[in-house]
Amino acid sequence: MGDWWSLLIIRDAFRGHKRFGEFHKSLGLAKNILSARLKKLVDAQILSVEADAESASHRYVLTPKGESLHPILVALWQWGEEHCFEGDELKFVMADAVQGKALLKMQPTSQDGRVLRPRDVRLLPRNAAAISHASRESIGRRKTGATRS
Repeated sequence: MGDWWSLLIIRDAFRGHKRFGEFHKSLGLAKNILSARLKKLVDAQILSVEADAESASHRYVLTPKGESLHPILVALWQWGEEHCFEGDELKFVMADAVQGKALLKMQPTSQDGRVLRPRDVRLLPRNAAAISHASRESIGRRKTGATRS
């Protein structure tokens, strides 16, 4: 994931590219570099290799781990929309496939729904965060009289 080409390959996989030639045509990347990046993504279990029923070759398919990168790509797209384009320069908008409406801007939110800015976030040891979350749940149950089942 750490290099630019891998991110572009993943982006193209989300766009429906599956075959080596499709990635090559879209990216214009040297075949040896594309092959090495695809292998890395397969080794990292972001893509899997499947037999292609339409030809004697194979295709690259996003795994569940690869599909979990979707929010990252949406956030990068939205950042680019905001900071890298002028006026009508951007030709596409990311939209909900069912309703056809533009996506809301992705923002980190707290468990109670507040939008969090960088100054509102801190890193805690994993155990401290779990204990803090459990304590809040316990307090909430005591206030409402609810019990955990």
